[in-house]
Amino acid sequence: MSHSRILDYELARVLLVDDDPASRLTLKTVLEAGGYNVDSAASAAEAVGKLDAGEYELVLSDLDMESPQAGRKVIAHARIMDYKPATALITTYQNAKPTAGGRDSVLIKPEDVPGLLSKVADLISQRATRRLERELRLAGV
Repeated sequence: MSHSRILDYELARVLLVDDDPASRLTLKTVLEAGGYNVDSAASAAEAVGKLDAGEYELVLSDLDMESPQAGRKVIAHARIMDYKPATALITTYQNAKPTAGGRDSVLIKPEDVPGLLSKVADLISQRATRRLERELRLAGV
């Protein structure tokens, strides 16, 4: 891996949304140890405010927060942002199926720390590729 690619990951901003303080702190610690700049929000409303005010490479939202729809609301709002962050739902349910989060969701189990960091890196890398392809299309290349 080239140095510039490592630098990209170190600078990547992640918005972590989880209404459980212990879970939020654990995930934030893991992500920061993985080299990410992490903002956290404790509710869908707080997350929406941060999405409007900042720019994130990735938005990770707990699937089941103050209401069953709260996590999906955060992801839906993230997807309408001009800066197009990558998005994923996180779940602590052992038996959650990918369909539980909807057709475009990626379910990440926080207890799988190596898997979590690997999935986060993949999501951010895929977003960078999509952005580059879009810029090339707009430039007519």
